[in-house]
Amino acid sequence: MSENHLNPQTLPGIRLFDLHEQVAVITGGARGLGAVIAAGLASARATTVIVSRNESEATETAEQIQGAWGTTSFAVACDVGSEEGVAALVQQVLARTGRIDILVNSAGINIRGPIHQLSLEQFREVQRTNVEGTWLSCRAVIPHMISRGYGRICNIASALGVVGLANRTPYTSSKGAVVQMTRALGLELAQTGVVCNAICPGPFLTPMNIPIADTEEARLHIIGATAMNRWGELKELQGAALLACSPAASYMTGSLITVDGGWTAR
Repeated sequence: MSENHLNPQTLPGIRLFDLHEQVAVITGGARGLGAVIAAGLASARATTVIVSRNESEATETAEQIQGAWGTTSFAVACDVGSEEGVAALVQQVLARTGRIDILVNSAGINIRGPIHQLSLEQFREVQRTNVEGTWLSCRAVIPHMISRGYGRICNIASALGVVGLANRTPYTSSKGAVVQMTRALGLELAQTGVVCNAICPGPFLTPMNIPIADTEEARLHIIGATAMNRWGELKELQGAALLACSPAASYMTGSLITVDGGWTAR
C-alpha cells in the first residue's frame, strides 16, 4: 500500500486556523471592524489585546469577548499616533504575555468633505491615525516577531485604498498608503517568518459609516458601487481576518484580501 500523504501531519486543514496560545494585538479593537476581528480571533482561541484611546470602551469589549469565548482578553489604552505610546503598548503586552504573534492594525478615522472645505489639520489628523499609527505599530512589533521567526501582521486598509471616491481625499490617501506600506513590508519581511497582508473591506455598517447610511450618496455611490448592492455583514469580515492572522497565511505576504461585495471587481 502506498504511503498516505493526505494526513493531518502534512495537510492539517482546519487546524491551520487554531490560534491557541497565540497573542493578538488589535488596535482600534474596542468597536467597529476591530472588535469584530478581535472576536473572530478569540473564537480561534487566541488571547486578544484590545487597544483603544478609550480605555473604558476597550475594557468593555475585552470583557464581552472573554465572556463569550472563554479566552483571555484584556484592554490597553494607547494613542497609536504617539511613538512613545506605541512603544509602551508593546512593552506592556510583552511584560504580561511574553509574546506577540499577531498585530491587527484597525485603528482608523475618516473625515469627509470636498477638498476646498477641509483644513490641512483635518487631513493630517487622518494621516496621523491611519498611516502613522499603522507604521508605528508595525515598527514596534517587528523586531520581536523577527527574533521569534514568526509573526502575522494584518493591516486594515479599504476598498478605497484601491478605487477612488469623491469627497474622501484624506481617507483614500491614507488607505492607499496602507496598501503600499503592506506591499513594501511584505517584501521586506519575506524571508523572516513574518508576513504582512492587508484586508480591504468594502462598505460595512460600522459606527464610522452610520452617519451616511441613509444618504443618497451611500445608495448611489457606495452600496450602488458593489456588485451585491448591499452593506456587508460584520461576520463576513471574520473569515478573511482568520486567514491573514493564522498559520494558513504562511505563503502570503504583501497581499490584499478584498471583502467588498464585488466593488473592486468592476
